Amino acid sequence: MPFGSEGLEDGTGLALSGGGFRATLFHIGALWRLNELGWLARLTRISSVSGGSITAGMLALKWDALKTANWGQDTFLKEVVEPLNSFCRRNVDVPSIVKGLLVPWRSVSDYVSAQYSDGLYGKATLQQLPDSPCFVFNSTNLATGVDFRFSKPYAGDYRIGLIKNPEFTLAQAVTASSAFPPVLSPAVFKPDPKSFERVDGADLYDDVSYRERLTLTDGGVYDNMGLETVWKRLKTLLVSDGGAPFDYGGTQGKDWPRQTLRVVNVFSHQSWSLRTSLLVRMYQGGERAGAYWGIGTPIARYNLAGALEVPRDVTQRLAKIRTRLNAFSEEEQCTLINWGYAICDAAVRRCSGAPKTRLPQWPYPDYALDKGVSAEVKVKRTSDFIQPEPQPKQTESLPSART
Repeated sequence: MPFGSEGLEDGTGLALSGGGFRATLFHIGALWRLNELGWLARLTRISSVSGGSITAGMLALKWDALKTANWGQDTFLKEVVEPLNSFCRRNVDVPSIVKGLLVPWRSVSDYVSAQYSDGLYGKATLQQLPDSPCFVFNSTNLATGVDFRFSKPYAGDYRIGLIKNPEFTLAQAVTASSAFPPVLSPAVFKPDPKSFERVDGADLYDDVSYRERLTLTDGGVYDNMGLETVWKRLKTLLVSDGGAPFDYGGTQGKDWPRQTLRVVNVFSHQSWSLRTSLLVRMYQGGERAGAYWGIGTPIARYNLAGALEVPRDVTQRLAKIRTRLNAFSEEEQCTLINWGYAICDAAVRRCSGAPKTRLPQWPYPDYALDKGVSAEVKVKRTSDFIQPEPQPKQTESLPSART
C-alpha cells in the first residue's frame, strides 16, 4: 500500500517545489535541461507542490505525446512550454478572490480551478494520466494535518485511507495543491465516504466525517518541496526548489499582523531547513543519489567547468521575484526559465552525471543571465496580494526559443 510502506526501490524521482508562477517558470527551465540530458524519460515518479504542480500537470497531460515524439525538443516546447508560458500571463489570484467573495455559492478555489481547466487541462481527469511515471500532486489535509495526495492509482492520506483509481479532474488536483492560505484556500471536496479503503495506520477512518468532506490547502503547508513521496520510495532524487528563500531582516514590525506573518515564515523556514538538511545528509552518506538545486543557490557553488555564467547578484534578484499567480512579463518569464535551466544543468552534471552529453545553451538567448537582468524584472518586496508596479504591455507570445 502507499504512504511510505512500499519500501525503497531503484528508480529516479523528481520533486518540484511550490512558489507560485515563479516556481512554475523556474521548473520549466529545469525540465528543459533534464530533457536535453536524457533524464526526463528515465523518471519513475514526479512529486509536486503548488506552483510546481502547475508545471507537473502539463507535463503529465502531454507525457504520451513527448514519448511518441521520442522526447524531441520541438514537441516539448509546443506541448509543455508554450501553454504554460501563455497561462503565466494570466491574472489568476486576485480575480478569483474577488469573485469568490462576491458570489456566495462559489468559492475562491472554484474560480481558480476554472482557470486551470480553461487555460491548461480542460476536463482531463487523473485517470487520463500515464501509468508510468507516477505523478503525485500534494496538498495538505487541514482536518488530519498531513499530506493528502492525488495520483492516478490513488488519492488520500494515511490517516483516513485512500480512494483507488480516483475520478478527480487534473484541475481539481492542482487547485488543491496550490490553494495558498488563507486567500486561495481551502479547496473543498465531498467524495463518497464509501469510496475510501482503510490502510494500515488509518486511525481516523472510523470517523466518517473525515471522509465526507475534504478541506484541503496548499501542499507547501506540509512539505513545500514534495520530498516525502519520493525520498521514502526511490534511490535517486532530483529536487528542483523554486520556493522563497528566507527573507532576513534586522528590523521587524511590532504590530500583530506582521508578527503573525513573520512567525509563519519562521515555521516554514524551519521545516524547509530540516528537510533540506536531511536530504543533504542522504546524499553525502550515500543513502540516496541525485542532485538538489534551488532558486537562491549560487551557480558557482557547483564548481562545474562549462556551466553557464550567472553572477551572484543576478541569482539574488531572481530569488526575490514574487510568488503570486498573476501576470508575469516576457522578461520575467524568460529569465526565470533561463535560470531554472542553468542551475539544473550545473547541479545535475556536477552531482549525478547525465545519460546524454550536450553542452548547455540559454533557452532564450536574448535574456542570457550572464548579461545581467532586465530592469523590467520586478523584485521590489511587496505583500503578496498588493498590486505591484504596473507591468509593461504583455506580448502575445514569448520570443523564439532555442530549439
